[in-house]
Order: sequence, then C-alpha cells, then structure tokens
Amino acid sequence: MLSAGLTLIFSMMGVLNFAHASFYMLGAYFAYTISSVLGFWPALLVAPLLVGALGALVERYGLRSVHKYGHIPELLFTFGLSYVILEIVQLIWGRATVPYKIPAELDGALFTLYTTTFPIYRGFMMLIALLMLLAIYLVLTRTRIGLVIQAALTHPDTVEALGHNVPRVLMLVFGGGCALAGLAGVIGGNAFVTEPGMAGTVGSIIFVVVVVGGMGSLVGALFASLLIGVLQTFAVAIDYSMISLLAVFGAQITAMTPGYAVLKLTISQVAPIMPYLLLVLILIFRPKGLMGTREG
Repeated sequence: MLSAGLTLIFSMMGVLNFAHASFYMLGAYFAYTISSVLGFWPALLVAPLLVGALGALVERYGLRSVHKYGHIPELLFTFGLSYVILEIVQLIWGRATVPYKIPAELDGALFTLYTTTFPIYRGFMMLIALLMLLAIYLVLTRTRIGLVIQAALTHPDTVEALGHNVPRVLMLVFGGGCALAGLAGVIGGNAFVTEPGMAGTVGSIIFVVVVVGGMGSLVGALFASLLIGVLQTFAVAIDYSMISLLAVFGAQITAMTPGYAVLKLTISQVAPIMPYLLLVLILIFRPKGLMGTREG
C-alpha cells in the first residue's frame, strides 16, 4: 500500500517523495486520535483524507516552488520535511508508543491451517490493499480525470490549452499519493506499532520495493512487495549456511578456517539484509526494475 502511493507520485510527477513514510506515520497518529473519539471506522475514512489534504498543501506551498529546479532540490525538500514531521509528531503525541489497537470486531482468527491461525485483521489488510490497487487502476484508465492526469505528465502545454489546470492536477496527484500512505498508516498502525520511529522502520523498504518493481510501475510494486515479503518470510525459517553448502561438496570447515565468522552465518540471520541485496542485484543486472516503465 505504501509503495503504491509512492509509485503513483513518481510515475505521474517524477517526484521521489522522501517523506512518504512520514505521511504513513501521520495516518496512524490521526487514526489513533480520531478512533479514540469516534471509533475505528470513521478514522478509516477521515484520517487518509486529512493526510491527503496535508500532502496537497505541502505540494502547493512547498514542493511546487522547488520542482522547477530538478530532482535534487525535491529530494532535499522532502528529506527535510520528513524530519519536520517527525519533530511535530513527537511534540504532539510524545516519544512513547500510543495505544492504537485493532478494533474488537476484527480481532480474532479468520481460519486455521494445520496449527497456524490466520488473523482476521491480516485478511482485512489484504482486502483493503487489493481494493485500493483496483481503485487506482480504474481511476487512471477508465475515468476522464485519469486521462487528464496521464496527459498532464507528458503533454502539459496541450492539457493547459484544453482548459485544464495542470498545477492543480499535480497537486491532487501528490495529495492522493499521500492519502494512500495515510490509509496504509490507518491499517498498519494498529497491526504493528504506532510510535515516532515507525516511519524510519518502513521508509527504506518501500524504496526497495519501488526500485525492484520498476520506477513508475504499480503492477511492479505489487509483485515486488509480494516477492520481498515471501523472500523474508521463508528466509527466517531457513537455518542453512555456507558451511552447510560447502559440506555437500566435502569441504571441511572449522573454527580455524579463514572467514569462518561469515561462513557460519545462516540464511535466517541475514534475512533482514536480503531485500537490499536484491536491490543491488536489480540495479546491476536490470536497472529499470522488473516492470519498469520510466527511465531517469
């Protein structure tokens, strides 16, 4: 869900939003505040809209001013914005974890497979993510506003000549991408943890997903997120190491062997770095990503 919002902004505007995970964090905190008063379901609707409106204001009164200077000023602006949002969150909600909990009606087991139970809330997260991707696809390919958005990226002068306000269109795109990040925060904040470090936790991995899937490809982001999720999940359960592999070929590895400390590392121990290793390999052998549609 996070990668879809980031991909939407980049594919439509060419802006790599470094503060995207911060809008995810805002979505979680907004949802926590609203749900404590009105309940979870109103928060599910209102919090993404608030984050989207905030994102639109950021684009209108901040990002638009630096957009004409190129990608580096945009990166610096969004990078600084992420720290500003972090400090504001800590000032308002504090540095400790807030008690943003899963609603009672979604707490429990959806089904049991052998001895493993699958939570209802995980199924709800999957449903929301798929509905969100379907909605993005239909809006961009089956509606007039979607055609205007795509045309504004490649032929802005022509779109303006037809009477459309291109800067306003781009503002809505940026706000929509931020709203998707806010929606992910509403869904993910109570499934994991809502605290000021949550943006940093997911900030790096979403860029890995976007690059591996292909810059500007929503389908690529979907497949890359599934690939990385499966890769990490299975890697955690595998206890093989280079010593195990070399033993198959008859090699005798002891504690005195050079590099023993590295050779004895199991796949489960290096699981956290595997997405980043995949990122490096993708950049070397297929820089455009698995389904990349945009260069530069």
